[in-house]
Amino acid sequence: MYYRNLGLSGLRVSAVGLGCMGMSHAYGAPADKHEMTGLLADAVEMGYTFFDTAESYGTAQNPHDNEVLLGKALKPFRDRIVIATKFGISFENPEAPGTHTVLTDSRPEVIRRSVEGSLRRLQTDHIDLYYQHRMDSRVEPEVVASVMAELIKEGKILHWGISEPSEEYLRRAHRVCPVAAIQNRLSMMARWHESLFPTLDELGIGFVAFSPLANGLLTECYSAGSHFDAATDYRASMPQFRQESFERNRALFALLDRLAEENHATPSQVALAWMMGKRPWIVPIPGTRKLSRLKENIGATDIQLSIEEIRKIDELLDNMDMSDVFGGSPVKSSGN
Repeated sequence: MYYRNLGLSGLRVSAVGLGCMGMSHAYGAPADKHEMTGLLADAVEMGYTFFDTAESYGTAQNPHDNEVLLGKALKPFRDRIVIATKFGISFENPEAPGTHTVLTDSRPEVIRRSVEGSLRRLQTDHIDLYYQHRMDSRVEPEVVASVMAELIKEGKILHWGISEPSEEYLRRAHRVCPVAAIQNRLSMMARWHESLFPTLDELGIGFVAFSPLANGLLTECYSAGSHFDAATDYRASMPQFRQESFERNRALFALLDRLAEENHATPSQVALAWMMGKRPWIVPIPGTRKLSRLKENIGATDIQLSIEEIRKIDELLDNMDMSDVFGGSPVKSSGN
C-alpha cells in the first residue's frame, strides 16, 4: 500500500481507503457483523489505514449501526488507523423503501451531541477526520467552522472536512478553521466536482472520492439482468443500473476493458488509478464486503497513468455518450 497526504493538513492516509457504509446501509440488508469484523481486520493487515463511516449509516431500526460496527472491530488497531465520520444529516422516512430525502441539521448544539455520540460508538477519545455531511442552509459556514475549531482545541477531533460543499461555502469555512479535506462524489461517470480542483490546489485541501466506481457499475460485475432489492438497496433506483443503461454504456465499458488490458489490470483498478493520477491529494474510498475486492482495490496503487494518458482518457469521456449516474438523494434542511 502507498500513502498520501490530504492536502497540507498533515493527515496521512492509505492511498486507497475503505468506505464502510455499504456494510450497514444502502446496499441491501446489513452484512453479518462477524464477517465484517474479520474483513476490517484483514483490511488493516493489508495496509489500509483510512476507514470512512458516518453517524447516519444504518437502518431505521439501528440508525448508527455502522459506527458501532467499526468501533468494536477497529478498537484493537486504533493507534494504526485513521477514522473519518460525519455529522449533520438524518433521513426523512427512513423506514420507507428506496433512497431517502436527506435532512440537514448543523446547529452547534446538534454537532455537540453528535460528536459525543460518535466518540462513544467508535470507542475512541478522538475522531481523526470529522466531516459536515452536507451543507445546512440555516447555519452559516463560519458558525460550523467555529465549532470545529473548538472541538479541535478540546482534542475531540483532529481535523475536519465537508462533504459536497460549494466553493463559496468551502472558502468561508476554511478562513475560520482550515479544512483538511472535502468528500465528494467522483468517478468516470461523475466528474462535476473536478471544477473544485484549482480551489483545492490553492487552499491545500484534500479530496476524498466516494462512489469512485459509480456505485459498483465500473467493476463490470453487473449486467442488465442484475437485480437489487428495492426495499433495502439504493441501486434498484439508480439510473446507471437500469436495463437500457448497460447498452448505452457500452463505449465506457470498452474503454475500461482496453485500459485494463494495456495495464494488466482490472477495470476497477484502472478507474481508481485514473482519479489518483489527477492529483496527489485525491484518495478514493471504494466500499466492499468482499476480501477479493479489498485486494483488488489496493492493486490500483501500482498502476501509474501519465498526465498525458489521463488527459486523453478525459477527452474520450468528455465526448462519450453514457447513461445518467446517481448524483445523490434530495437534500433539505430539517427546519423546512
